[in-house]
Amino acid sequence: MPKKRSGGGLTRTQQAAKFVGVSVLSGAVLAGIALPAAGALGLAAKGTVEGFDEIPANLKTPPLSQRTTILDAKGGKIATVFYRDRTVVPLTRISPYMQKAIVAIEDSRFYEHGAVDLKGVLRALNRNARSGGVAQGASTLTQQYVKNVFVEEAGDDPDKVAQATQQTLGRKIQELKYAIQVEEELGKKKILENYLNITFFGQQAYGIEAAAQRYFSKPAADLNLAESALLAGVVQSPSRFDPFNDGEEATKRRNTVLQRMVAVGDISQAEADRAKATPIVLHMTKIANGCITAVHGAGFFCDYVREVVLSDPAFGKDRAERNKLWNRGGLTIRTTLDPQAQKSAQESIKEHVYQDDKVATAVTMVEPGTGKILAMGQSRPYGFGNHETQINYSVNKKMGGSNYGFPVGSTFKPFVAAAALEQGKSASQTYPAPYQMPYPERVAACDGKSWTNGNGDTVENENESEVGPYGLREAMEKSVNTYFVQMIGEIGMCPVVKMADKLGVVMGNDEKLPEKPSALTLGSDGMSPLTMATAYATFANRGTYCTPTAITAITTVNGESLEVPKTKCDRAMSERTADTINNLLRGVVDSGTGQQAGLSSRDSAGKTGTTDGRKNAWFVGYTPNLSGAVWVGSPTQQVEMVNITIGGVSHDKVFGGQVPGPIWKDAMTGALDGREAPGFAGVDVPDAPASPQNPGESRPSQPGRNDQPPVGDAGPGDNRPGDNRPGGDNGGGRPRPDFSWPAGLIGGLGGDRRH
Repeated sequence: MPKKRSGGGLTRTQQAAKFVGVSVLSGAVLAGIALPAAGALGLAAKGTVEGFDEIPANLKTPPLSQRTTILDAKGGKIATVFYRDRTVVPLTRISPYMQKAIVAIEDSRFYEHGAVDLKGVLRALNRNARSGGVAQGASTLTQQYVKNVFVEEAGDDPDKVAQATQQTLGRKIQELKYAIQVEEELGKKKILENYLNITFFGQQAYGIEAAAQRYFSKPAADLNLAESALLAGVVQSPSRFDPFNDGEEATKRRNTVLQRMVAVGDISQAEADRAKATPIVLHMTKIANGCITAVHGAGFFCDYVREVVLSDPAFGKDRAERNKLWNRGGLTIRTTLDPQAQKSAQESIKEHVYQDDKVATAVTMVEPGTGKILAMGQSRPYGFGNHETQINYSVNKKMGGSNYGFPVGSTFKPFVAAAALEQGKSASQTYPAPYQMPYPERVAACDGKSWTNGNGDTVENENESEVGPYGLREAMEKSVNTYFVQMIGEIGMCPVVKMADKLGVVMGNDEKLPEKPSALTLGSDGMSPLTMATAYATFANRGTYCTPTAITAITTVNGESLEVPKTKCDRAMSERTADTINNLLRGVVDSGTGQQAGLSSRDSAGKTGTTDGRKNAWFVGYTPNLSGAVWVGSPTQQVEMVNITIGGVSHDKVFGGQVPGPIWKDAMTGALDGREAPGFAGVDVPDAPASPQNPGESRPSQPGRNDQPPVGDAGPGDNRPGDNRPGGDNGGGRPRPDFSWPAGLIGGLGGDRRH
């Protein structure tokens, strides 16, 4: 029973409620006259009402969040992503049964009253005043629409959501004023259309089109009477009346809606009885949201696209604005992903590395000259289950990748060679390149100081038989560590640093490479496959570097085109330098450490790399029209690939040319199938002068070098550091103990520091 004051009068709260009811009925609200402050009636401080006239006159209606569709370069769907699963449709594409059902159960006098149902308000206020609580609501469909607009605008902000849904007199007054505006501006049919598109129907379905698809796998236009009544009944309490989780409760609610439709004259009793006798039969459509649903293993590329939208200033001045764009959705995003290349990459990955292997692999392909990312995949799928991950091994940390990337080993050596050639070094440059040597005593740095080898750190080649002198061609083919350490000792680190900058080469955390010979010669620091594929694409593009790009076009739900970030291309080296590197790296796949990666039907070039403890193995290679990088290793850097099974094949030792190489070959072969096969530009790369002790010697490989290992055995070597020292690639050749090194190139004491 409602509490009364002594003498039988109503309480102050009940008096206030009755006053508001009288105010509404007298037209005060509709006339825009300010209601008295709640405090004047003794109401609690919470929910204090602003003067009616002080409420802003215009309701700002945000665009409704909808699905975003991500397409590949051919227009095929990669994935659908959404913050709220909604597809906005006009009233003409909504079943008349649905329109009548929602009006009958939510606001049967919708077409008879204005923004406020005066009879409904008085009826509810009287009942609530007598009960002392909220026993009956009086919100019209228009007011409910306004409330949903506030909820939509609140997004995920818990404070704003609470504000939008709070049951206070102040919020009700605000809804009333905005409802008046909406009624005047939109009219009944548009309000009903907007309401049906914004309302939540449970099961992550927002709007009637998404709800019809979710529960019945059909468009909203095709809903029959029983289905319409069921969905109309869900709106009041989507969790309580969810037909998927509680069919009995949902049936009762559906029948209530049907009977209400009879009461207001929308259907006959006979029609209602037939619909009531119909059992609920759901045809649920599985919720397919996000990059986890991407086809052909493109989940990580899908996630990369998302990161581009959230991080690039082209899509908003700050992260919050860009996040709003993404959550609002309704976008159609056309990307660079080539379905043929992506399928080929993923098939090669599955063939060579299993999902539950101790190590993983990542493959990225980039088009030279455009920077377009054509493929991106890895052996551990995008997801949350066992042997799944959301970390994209192909990209840097800020784009969803690992913290630091993965050490690249000897795949860094072509950058050193390019820097030396740009400095005027000859392609026939010869160095003593012994099996083992100390790092140079001093190496010039960019700041005018020098790195010094105070700890006496040493570097060695893969095998003791790998003893120079070597020229650049043979040193590259056999990946001779000591050769490239001597090269950087002579040219200094600064040319290599500048070359790396021009090629977009940074560590996985996006920091620049440290000025240390091990990092700038033998790839001891971590990078991503995308970084390496894009850098090598510069060689294929004859010296012009193009930044990677993933998006070609974006259109909004209204057909408006958004500006997208474009690739930026700049010359990083001369055409002759690039052509020379191409010639050198052709030798790697023709007769060097990367023979297992060579393509038989077209020109190809590349470089192998294997790092300390064999924790990482790489092959990065290219043709004139496609560049690809393959990494194999432990994401946690805890697994040494020795006596290990990968993809069902046992390996004594893993080399860059042995596991990553075949992955690259198969992926590239499929990606390029049916495509043109241009050749590299010709350039003369002379062999190194013959040694005076052995004139005319062609330097054959030594017996037992294992240049062509049996299946499952170690192949031609890659960068394999010794204990606590940067390593190199498997080399070969005869010892030359009588060859003297240039004075000052080796030796010295002091700390690992620059002066």
